[in-house]
Amino acid sequence: MSFGVYLHIPYCLQRCTYCDFATYERSKIMPSVQYVDLVLEELSRRKNFFGPRPLDTLYFGGGTPSLLPHQEIVSLIKGLEKQGYPIKSGAEVTIEINPATIDPDKLSAYIDAGINRFSVGAQTFDDRLLKMVHREHNAKQTLETLDLLLGRNLNFSFDILFALPSQTLDGVLRDLEIAIERGSKHISPYCLTVPPGHPLSKGRAPEEEQVEMFEAIREILMSRGFLPYEISNFALPGFESKHNLLYWTDEEYWGLGLSAHSYKKAPGWGTRFWNGNAIGDYRDQIQASSGKDGFPLEEALGDDQFEILEMHQSLTDYCHTSLRLMRGLSREGLQNKFPAPVVKSAESRLEKLLEKSLLLEQDEGWTLSAQGVVLSNRVFEEMTFLKGEIEASSH
Repeated sequence: MSFGVYLHIPYCLQRCTYCDFATYERSKIMPSVQYVDLVLEELSRRKNFFGPRPLDTLYFGGGTPSLLPHQEIVSLIKGLEKQGYPIKSGAEVTIEINPATIDPDKLSAYIDAGINRFSVGAQTFDDRLLKMVHREHNAKQTLETLDLLLGRNLNFSFDILFALPSQTLDGVLRDLEIAIERGSKHISPYCLTVPPGHPLSKGRAPEEEQVEMFEAIREILMSRGFLPYEISNFALPGFESKHNLLYWTDEEYWGLGLSAHSYKKAPGWGTRFWNGNAIGDYRDQIQASSGKDGFPLEEALGDDQFEILEMHQSLTDYCHTSLRLMRGLSREGLQNKFPAPVVKSAESRLEKLLEKSLLLEQDEGWTLSAQGVVLSNRVFEEMTFLKGEIEASSH
């Protein structure tokens, strides 16, 4: 069983217009050294939630973790080790970086601390579009950052945002070509998602063109050796994100810091829990726990911060996350995890999706068809189980 830790760093130079993550402009939140101390306190007080146990993956996400002085990132790695969560030999250690927030010295400090994977949040090489979404960097700075990573022969991934207002298919494909040429081993194309009435909802390509954009991206990436191991994630063989795979393969993970989410397989069908997404509430909760080393989860968190899963929820999660992956939903995995009548109920729904050509059936199980990838929301809707339905089938 693999296990990983996610550390949320909520600091940004400026909030992007499309962002709905728990982040703050760094001038509007406590100094980062105080935040890091809070996370270390959380780690100390809750160290028995999962461990001690070594880490297969560690992920610094945000926000922009690379905004912090490298000493603070290193102190979090050392804090994990001190509390019984050392990084295994060969583990994947990722940090999200934005262009113009790292330099050779900071990069060397990261490497010395064991960080071996870099996720570049560049989005596009079009300066006009970057300004539109309030990104602080420009395309030149992105290229300089990629050259810095490439010069050290480092493993890095690249995010591409498409379906922005006025963005064309040619523009998206240009972004893609540059990312590939500059040596990215992992590319994540994300369709802009904003609610109706949002400033960025005007002037976008119609939905049909957005689908065409994604299909063109998929075709080019696959022709260049990138495999779509997950719906929105493409990688050269061997460069898949091991940390993200934890989320999609029913493995345990621990989220530390503001708004971070965790998953534990016990008790019963599993437990999900999370920290609050307001910095004041997070600070107050961690500080209130002082002196309660090793207390149980339900005492550490508010009633609205954890959920003990029931079987129908676990089944829904398992089907959704499995079907996001190219490897698909394993027949053996489904049978090993759930009672036979429940498996039969799931299989009847999978059969309907096969008839609609949204799934393909293989010896090992079921995967999304090409049409199913485009219409994955319909697949996930069909594979969402309600409590009454599962109770009826399990008796």
